[in-house]
Amino acid sequence: MKAASFVPIVAGVALLALQPFLSPYLQDLVVKIAIYAVFALSLELLVGVTGLVSLGHAAFLGIGAYVTVLASGDAGGSVATVLPLAIGAAAAYALFVGALSLRTKGVYFIMVTLAFAQMAYFVFHDTKLAGGSDGMFLYVKPALGALNLDDKRTMYYAVMGALIGTYALLALLMRSRFGHALAGIRVNEQRMRATGYATYWYKLAAFVIAGALAGLAGFLLAVKDGTVNPELLSWHESGAVLLMLILGGIGHLRGAVIGAIAFTLLKELFQLESLLGPIASHWQMTLGLTIIAFVALLPKGLIGLRQRLTGAAHG
Repeated sequence: MKAASFVPIVAGVALLALQPFLSPYLQDLVVKIAIYAVFALSLELLVGVTGLVSLGHAAFLGIGAYVTVLASGDAGGSVATVLPLAIGAAAAYALFVGALSLRTKGVYFIMVTLAFAQMAYFVFHDTKLAGGSDGMFLYVKPALGALNLDDKRTMYYAVMGALIGTYALLALLMRSRFGHALAGIRVNEQRMRATGYATYWYKLAAFVIAGALAGLAGFLLAVKDGTVNPELLSWHESGAVLLMLILGGIGHLRGAVIGAIAFTLLKELFQLESLLGPIASHWQMTLGLTIIAFVALLPKGLIGLRQRLTGAAHG
């Protein structure tokens, strides 16, 4: 086994061991980053593994979050019930969207996924189905026996477990025959069809798995924040997670995690008035310029930084 294969294992163990030494603010920040890392990994399965660029992935995040709140109700619910419902609802919508959108290709696929996401956004935003534009509050967080997600420590370990589990699942999937088929579809779908693969069904399966994992991230986000709103389903959120992949490096699971870390930290940094003063109110502009600079200097993302530095040293 290559030394690089041990990096995710070491990182996972370090994150679990780090919890007692973190301040409440840092613990909350790490949990937020880990949730968005799960979200980014779910999109990596589409973009980096299968070659399907979607601009509507936030719909599954938002649906998972809303179902978490709706299924919990005022009295709260069981994790054993609420979590499968959140993941299942996101997967069901992904099945519906994928069955239709995967009949298109290229820019048409991008626009169709965006249209379906906006449709879901306006259902939650313009109707009283789930609080309208004001969103909803999660008054009592789901629990399962001694597992109480209202406890910060328990929530931390639950989120880290979800991140490690998601990473491991996708790593195993990429090494399986199914993963190799998806990689082949990304490289040359026509050739895969010629060799007898039903590429539509492979892509649909990947789309549903990605939607389910995004629903898991939505569940965790709703439990963490205790509130949901329609902006979770907006195209801004879909664009943000796509930027995470670009920033970290498309085509690598580690790139998705690194991108989520970098994007969230940069966003937090540029909003610090104590550091940037009046410029902090224009954090979107400074964040955008920074990402443009990163993409220009590191076209392979942050994961390619080591290769770039090694090449420069040999040069």
